[in-house]
Order: sequence, then C-alpha cells, then structure tokens
Amino acid sequence: MDQVSVACRGRHLSRRTEQAYRFWIRKYIHFHSLQHPRVLGPPGVVAFINHLASLGMVSASTQSQALNALLFLYRDVLEVDIGRLSGLRQIQRRHRLPVVLSVDEVATILAQMEGVSALMAHLLYGSGLRVTECMTLRVKDVDLGAGLIHVRAGKGGKDRTTLLPRQLERLLQRQLLRVAGLHKQDLARGAGFVPLPNALERKFPSASQSLAWQFLFPSRVIRTCPHTGRRLRWHASESGVQTAFKAALHQAGIAKHASCHTLRHSFATHLLAAGTDIRTIQLLLGHRDLKTTMIYPHVEQAIRTTVSPLDRLHNC
Repeated sequence: MDQVSVACRGRHLSRRTEQAYRFWIRKYIHFHSLQHPRVLGPPGVVAFINHLASLGMVSASTQSQALNALLFLYRDVLEVDIGRLSGLRQIQRRHRLPVVLSVDEVATILAQMEGVSALMAHLLYGSGLRVTECMTLRVKDVDLGAGLIHVRAGKGGKDRTTLLPRQLERLLQRQLLRVAGLHKQDLARGAGFVPLPNALERKFPSASQSLAWQFLFPSRVIRTCPHTGRRLRWHASESGVQTAFKAALHQAGIAKHASCHTLRHSFATHLLAAGTDIRTIQLLLGHRDLKTTMIYPHVEQAIRTTVSPLDRLHNC
C-alpha cells in the first residue's frame, strides 16, 4: 500500500484519488483471501469486477473507479502488463438529469443556514464551486477587488477563474479577517503552517507560514505532520457544510434528493435560464468537454413553464 501511495504522488494524483485507489486495492486483496496481486493476474481482476457487477450492488461509476484502481496497481505499481480482460461484465451507465432547485427553493434553503456553513453554501451556488474546491480555497485565491475567485487544481488538476458574488464581498472580508487573526494566534504558539501542493514546500519553505497560503475555511484543530513534525492547520471538513445543508433542506420542507452539489447544478441552470452563453457556463464550471455542459439546456427545458394539454380542457 505504501508503494501505491508513492506511485500516486509521483503522478500528482489528487489525495482523494489516492484514497480511493488504496480502498479498492485493499478490497481486491481481501476478496482473494490476501493473495498477492502478482499471483492473481487478469483472472483475479475479472472475478472481482464481475463480483461488484453481480453481487456488489454498486453503480457504474463505482465499478469503473474500482477497475481503474486495479489497472493502476498492475500498470504503475507492479509494472505488469495484464493485457485484455476477457469476460469482463461492466455495468451499463445510466444517463440521468441532475437534480436542480428553483430560485425560490435555493433562497429558502440558504435562509435556513447560518455561520460559516451558510457562507460556504452561498459560494457553492453563487460561484458554481464543487464542495472540495470551496474547502480548499486559500486566502490568495479570493480577489475582492476584481470580483473573482481563482480555483486551483480543481477536478482533473485544472485551474480556472469564476465569479465572486458581490453580495458576499462583506462576508468574505470578515472571513479573511478571521483567518488573519487565527493565523496570528497560531504563529504565536509556534504553529501557523499549512500543507502546500506538490513540491512548493521544498521550493518555498516560508510559504507554508504565510497568510496568503492559509485556507479560507480553516479547520478548528491543528494536527502534527508525521513527516516534518510541523503543526499544520488543514481546511475544514466537507461534512460540516453537507450536514448543515441537509438540515436546511429538511427545515425548508423541500422533498428533493438534493445535496450541496445540487447548488452547482442550480448555478449553471439558472445562468442558462437568464440568457448566459453556454460556452461561458462551461468556462465557469471548468468542464473540459462542452458535451458535459450541454446537459443543462435539457434541464432548463425540463423546468421551463409549459402548459399541459389537460389544462387546455375547459370541462375538466
């Protein structure tokens, strides 16, 4: 498993991808009664993936993630060519429209939230951020003067720039002041370090203690890094805003299968309904392929007001 982590970091895969790959490789080894993957080979991969398809009750995307983890294990860790996997049964991927909240529903949910979680949720909707992108924002990524938010190493390792809602300027200014005050206290206690991406910690060792690199939404606790001994303050957990959103959804009485990510879908759909160009929405969302963004015109058409033929009957 240590070799898996080294290979993931050597290819600059995200921390989440590394965790997912380690999880599925561990499941794979336990499925085959702790046999070494070199002994198992292609038949072992096929047996495990087919088990997920038939008895594992997993989705197509989950099965695909498990398969990618095993291919990574053999190709990049063990350096074994497993060739073509004959007999592989892959789950058919279903194309579903994303859940979208109306403007009134978004307003009702956000009104139920308070504190830092409310600010996070407002950013998810107002800037079209993913939850992870919101949690990993740094002080330097917020440009209040230009009204922009810079997303670094988003999904697929891509950078992009998106909108900073003018309504949030004052709240974000207060949050930046809170972060600065907390950082000052950490420095006085011999801490004040944050984790840096890639090799920046080696190239710019002082950056880890600078205010610019502090997380916009810092964790409440400081953890000691086992490798360097530094006392690091990571970003807040995603579960905080997710739990607060679910509670607000329940309090608002909205019976939709919505999550924090629904705010991002709603951001795109509401921009489209307001006449924003689809190419602009693609850039704001950070989609590599325009086909991914083209799902939102279908959503917008689905929620557009249309008169049912039944409503045209006068004697109903």
